[in-house]
Amino acid sequence: MSVEKTTRLASRSLVRTTTPGIFKRGGAYVVVFRDPTGKQCKRSAPTLAAARALKAEVTADVQRGEYRQQSTITFADHWQPWIDSYAGRTSRGFRENTREEYRRDLESHALPFFRRMRLAEIEPRHVKTWLRVLSDKGLAAGTIRNVFAPVRAMLADAAEDGLIRSNPAAGVRVPANAKPADDRPKVLSEREVQALIEAIPAEHRLLVQVVAETGVRISEALAWTWADFDGKRLHVRRRLYLGGMADPKSSYGKRAIPLRKSTAQALWRHRKDSRWSGDEQPVFATESGSPLDYSNLYHRVLKPAMLKAGIKHGGWHRLRHRAATRLIESGARPDQAQRWLGHHDSAFTVRVYVHPQADDLPDPDEVWGEPGAVIPAGENVRYRAEEAVS
Repeated sequence: MSVEKTTRLASRSLVRTTTPGIFKRGGAYVVVFRDPTGKQCKRSAPTLAAARALKAEVTADVQRGEYRQQSTITFADHWQPWIDSYAGRTSRGFRENTREEYRRDLESHALPFFRRMRLAEIEPRHVKTWLRVLSDKGLAAGTIRNVFAPVRAMLADAAEDGLIRSNPAAGVRVPANAKPADDRPKVLSEREVQALIEAIPAEHRLLVQVVAETGVRISEALAWTWADFDGKRLHVRRRLYLGGMADPKSSYGKRAIPLRKSTAQALWRHRKDSRWSGDEQPVFATESGSPLDYSNLYHRVLKPAMLKAGIKHGGWHRLRHRAATRLIESGARPDQAQRWLGHHDSAFTVRVYVHPQADDLPDPDEVWGEPGAVIPAGENVRYRAEEAVS
């Protein structure tokens, strides 16, 4: 037998240590024990101290009847069957659109890191390392939380199914030094909006005007058919998603948005001039009559126009923020802005989408009344001005 083969066999053999049930193999250690059925099992550990801790843990689990056979399935083998059958972790269920988003995030961000790891080998330290990798790549904290969600859910299900003892992602937080969300003002000024519209090619200008006025998501605007236009309002009933039609993001997304008279008239003229004017044909169509493509529209139309207008950051969603801010500034109630935008909660609309200027405060004389002025009966004014300063 050659020296090389002898060395290789020796590296695979188990060498007793001073601790019963723990053996050394090469540069690592092996814990040998029996499960509740009497079957011999082996678990590896990198150091003698780790092996002793592992032996104490599995011995206690066996004695308490809590021992579970460690699964050998890897992350790469498990993630796709899991996402195909995932039904959500709450009574609300799970939308197919969210399934596709989870699938994309797992494949793009989690699989490259966890691919060869067994589920049972993943520890909180591995999850934390992965989150730091995402942060070091420059992902914003909100994006990292979105990417983390399917990994946490998958490992939680694996724990419930007995594939792993506990969820190693439970309690792990996004790194504190993760890049915060972009805090630049998201709302466009009237000058910027006008400059943007003027920079848009004529064939797409009405689309941008309607999106700026209604604040709809671009996916909703591209899904409009002429049946959704009743002459005074545009009805949001669906959205363009992954090349096909899907329901709005939530049940609140189905809504009817009132239009200015001039905008309604512009749409009537657009329908009259369009080759695709049937009820089931797109309001904003390609030359072949299909809905416009979001990616092409952004890269070939919106982005160049924004640069030409001097707008350096953002995309379609900035028009949505602008519409929300204009609604509130014009006197709309928060619940009206919420319904207009299709959100689930008015507080969310105001907190996230409304961006008032720092000095945008009401005139105190209008709020409290001028000193000595007679307050009309029925006015909702709590104090007279002189009382407010007394």
